[in-house]
Amino acid sequence: MGWGTDERAIIKVLGRRNAGQRRKIKETYQQLYNESLIHALQSELSGDFGKAVILWTSDPPERDARLANEALKSWKKGINQVQVIVELACAYSPHHLVAVRQAYCSLFDCSLEEDIISNAALPVRKILVGLVRSYRYDKEVVDSDVAEAEAAMLHEAIEAKQLDHDNVVLILGTRNIFQLKLTFDCYKQNYGNHIDEDVESCGDGLLESVLRVVIWCIDSPEKHFAEVIRASIVGLGTDEDSLTRAIVSRAEIDMVKIRGEYYDVNKTSLEDAVIGDTSGDYKAFLMTLLGATL
Repeated sequence: MGWGTDERAIIKVLGRRNAGQRRKIKETYQQLYNESLIHALQSELSGDFGKAVILWTSDPPERDARLANEALKSWKKGINQVQVIVELACAYSPHHLVAVRQAYCSLFDCSLEEDIISNAALPVRKILVGLVRSYRYDKEVVDSDVAEAEAAMLHEAIEAKQLDHDNVVLILGTRNIFQLKLTFDCYKQNYGNHIDEDVESCGDGLLESVLRVVIWCIDSPEKHFAEVIRASIVGLGTDEDSLTRAIVSRAEIDMVKIRGEYYDVNKTSLEDAVIGDTSGDYKAFLMTLLGATL
């Protein structure tokens, strides 16, 4: 209110509150000032800092629905865009995916599946639709015989370079996470390589990249998001959208694991990497989400 915006106060208040607390703050703000907190932030903040704060303050299903829509509507359709959809389907709980799909319908007057069909080309479209339509069982129930059989099916499809085979879509899109991890273990034991390595050997196209992201998000989400962050800051320039998405969306889920994975692979801390590639209020906000102090 008044002249200017106190960015430090915004960082201090919102950056240190969990999802439930942020929801209460939004509700109370609406009651007190008869205005949406999100709209107020949008009118006062801009740039990468503003986008990060608004994503963090939004309800997670609505946030992720908007990220999915932005990715699908982008004129680019590379792995940076497509992996946003894969993350929703494979790196979060099945309950969250359902909530995102419901939010998507409410926000955009069509289903997530419809927009995938309209905006993604085959064969990637087939994989994405199979993933987002899924509602995986979320308990730790596994069957070793099924894992052995389906590891063989996956190996046969990969050997034939038929990565969009119906069996691949069915297995990756319907089995629970624990079952798939066992299947991937069986694959390594029976055929000598990690399944993502064999997928990579099929080629360097978008389909191969998508399947590798699917496998990583299922088997080791922290590995995937550590790589998203590394790729966003390596080389010339910074992919702020990917960096923001990875940190904002995982800060309350598995950021400790991501930080450990990042250090193991890159031999430098995630905090140092972010400090080296960001600045100002944007840097301060991301560091707050990482639990660091500047």
